[in-house]
Amino acid sequence: MINKVEICGVNTSKLPMLSNEEKHELLIRIKNGDKDARQKFINGNLRLVLSVIQRFSNRGENIDDLFQIGCIGLIKSIDNFDLKYEVTFSTYAVPMIIGEIRRYLRDNNSIRVSRSLKDTAYKALQAKEKLMSTGNKEPTITEIAKELGMPKEEVVFALDAIQDPISLFEPIYHDDGDAMFVMDQVSDTKNTDEKWISNLAIKEAMAKLNDREKMILQKRFFDGRTQIEVADEIGISQAQVSRLEKSALLHMRRHI
Repeated sequence: MINKVEICGVNTSKLPMLSNEEKHELLIRIKNGDKDARQKFINGNLRLVLSVIQRFSNRGENIDDLFQIGCIGLIKSIDNFDLKYEVTFSTYAVPMIIGEIRRYLRDNNSIRVSRSLKDTAYKALQAKEKLMSTGNKEPTITEIAKELGMPKEEVVFALDAIQDPISLFEPIYHDDGDAMFVMDQVSDTKNTDEKWISNLAIKEAMAKLNDREKMILQKRFFDGRTQIEVADEIGISQAQVSRLEKSALLHMRRHI
């Protein structure tokens, strides 16, 4: 869906682009109340919105909805941007657009968070944006808590509560054509009981594997190691570990 040409009735392949000089001139006119300049500036920065929403393309959200929410963030950026800031408009606008989209995703999250926690979190985010606009740097949790006049533990708890959940099958990066997922970076220290092997008839199937395959499965599923840790220990790449692991599991399935 992120690759479609028309979003919300806008042909993204024909979006205009503005030079820095044009942007500066239009911003001056906007501050003087020129509505035509405002509309031209919005249209000239829709590519910026498009580039931001690509970061959220793997969440299954309707791309038209994300584009509209991103445009709201863009408009807020225009309203709040000051030419005295020693940053380009895009540097200022991108965090604002991202913040607007994240608020939308949090409000539409299937995991319910209490209203009081949400209110605290939103106040913290507003305080963060305020401190960023005045200090031109990322504020610390302590600074945000001080701005709100509340314990930093409450701020941390509230911000953690509205974080978007991430799938264990979320790809982190691709190495030599093989995707590496979050699950591959999660260590499992619970499933170390040898009874797990006999109960599932795995011990017999593992006997059919070669020594390297046995070692990889032992380290991955019984010692709780990640693919990268296993790769470092035996001196091969993570991609090779992934392929050997998949091949060994396939052989085991044939015997079980």
